[in-house]
Amino acid sequence: MTLLDLGWIRAQFPALSQTVNGQPVVFFDGPGGTQVPRPVVAAIADYLLTSNANLHGAFITSARTDALVKQARTIVADFLGCDHDEVVFGANMTTLTFAMSRAIGRELQPGDEIIVTSLDHDANVAPWLALAERGVVVHTVGIHPEDCTLNLAELAGLITERTRLVAIGYASNAVGTINNVAEVVRLAHAVGAWVFVDAVHYAPHGLINVRSLDCDFLVCSAYKFFGPHIGILYGKRAHLARLQPYKPRPAPDEVPYRWETGTQNFEGLAGVIASIDYLTELGRRISPTVMNRRHALMTAMAAIQEYERTLSEALIPHLLEIPGLTLYGITDRTQFSWRTPTVGIRMAGYAPAVLAKALSDRGIFAWNGNFYALNLTQRLGVESSGGLLRIGCTHYNTIEEIQRFLHTLYDLAVHPVAA
Repeated sequence: MTLLDLGWIRAQFPALSQTVNGQPVVFFDGPGGTQVPRPVVAAIADYLLTSNANLHGAFITSARTDALVKQARTIVADFLGCDHDEVVFGANMTTLTFAMSRAIGRELQPGDEIIVTSLDHDANVAPWLALAERGVVVHTVGIHPEDCTLNLAELAGLITERTRLVAIGYASNAVGTINNVAEVVRLAHAVGAWVFVDAVHYAPHGLINVRSLDCDFLVCSAYKFFGPHIGILYGKRAHLARLQPYKPRPAPDEVPYRWETGTQNFEGLAGVIASIDYLTELGRRISPTVMNRRHALMTAMAAIQEYERTLSEALIPHLLEIPGLTLYGITDRTQFSWRTPTVGIRMAGYAPAVLAKALSDRGIFAWNGNFYALNLTQRLGVESSGGLLRIGCTHYNTIEEIQRFLHTLYDLAVHPVAA
């Protein structure tokens, strides 16, 4: 039985009260960006009304902004399980990854090797492919297409003494697969290679602990865990201090500020604080005796993961019963701990875009396309025909919403609509 109070949770998200054509909206678009709790909106507005100024001025609104950035770094460090000076903010995950790849590329030589995967969002592929112009050799690890899991044996075979970095996703934003990141880190570190983890899709679904993972870098996006558009980078302090960023000359040279190009999105950082405060409050409602923010977040994310498994169990077996439907990803219930409740499908008689529109007309919002997981849709042979339809659940979704979606999808399967 779930420990989550769904009534309280759903009341925090004003967007969930919307309707389309008289039907309550079902938001299954979480992997593209979750909805936000009301306090996130309030925090952004409050910053703009009371504290809107740049850093390091001799006046009160600037001092408030200085304090805000410091608080945001401390709270995000609790969220990731690291120290505050190992947290870097940026426009988004893609921008941060390109910035870090350029800095790492300064140290690479022709013939050095990088490994990427067929399961990743292209924001953790293209920045590394770009280093081929320096003579870097980039290898791509394949998948087991029957369940869209990473081919770890192939990855282990590709890691050599020439490997300098492995870029890996924590979880697939297209089909939900959770990778064994700890094992990838072990294999890479055995030859002295670094590991760069894209945790954007994983962040709203499970606890992140960069210390126990021992990864070198990790990126995520607040937009995917109930906050605004803010990119977040964790880097081991030694790496952030030694690598040379591309930055304006007057910008600070201290860690982590040397990695934060230009004026930051301060109102967005206010929203990040509020989004993590929401998860902290959720943990404290579950266990009022938790001692600190990190423990509250651990409690919240454990309960979210447990509840979301029930969503996967309510969704996936019944999807497999719908005529003409193909599901890409893990379908074995015993392996659901290795997936998020994000599912990629195709249905006979429908292009994914047509199916998404038919669902939207019925108040069910789901994405279609490749979701920037280009290597994956190409490997599955669906890129040229519109990619996939993606159903992405989060902890504010309900079993009733899944049942409504399944009924609607079944009806569309047996009574096709015109494109």
